[in-house]
Amino acid sequence: MAAQRVDGRVGKPCARASSPAQIAQRRQARVTVKYDRHELQRRLDTEQWLEHSLHELYRGQEQLMPDEVNIDELLDLKTDEEKRTRLKEILQSSNNNTETFIGELLLKLQGLQTQEDLHNNGIKHTHSHICSTRASSTDRDVQV
Repeated sequence: MAAQRVDGRVGKPCARASSPAQIAQRRQARVTVKYDRHELQRRLDTEQWLEHSLHELYRGQEQLMPDEVNIDELLDLKTDEEKRTRLKEILQSSNNNTETFIGELLLKLQGLQTQEDLHNNGIKHTHSHICSTRASSTDRDVQV
């Protein structure tokens, strides 16, 4: 498989990474290039906020907490009213006021991309490899 990887010059094999640190750096670069790190972080922050807020909303009633609030399902709905209605259905088992939670979640969902969109909006290289022709050169993404 290493023979299939090439740098900018046709047919020239890639230099192999000499340390685990170089390998980790290249993997990080691949993810950063392929996906928008800011959008990924925003999505993660929203999911973490959602999990924490659900636990607060259902404190003392954990057995009533919904198994899942699917962000992508909500993002697929066209209007905030449709999202609000769906959230009220999901959260109907809560004895607490859910309006504040729903309002905050709707704000966080504005402009958020679905997982599929995050994946599809990445750079569409079918096979990308990061190679270095010499130790001092910078890593670059090369399509094979």
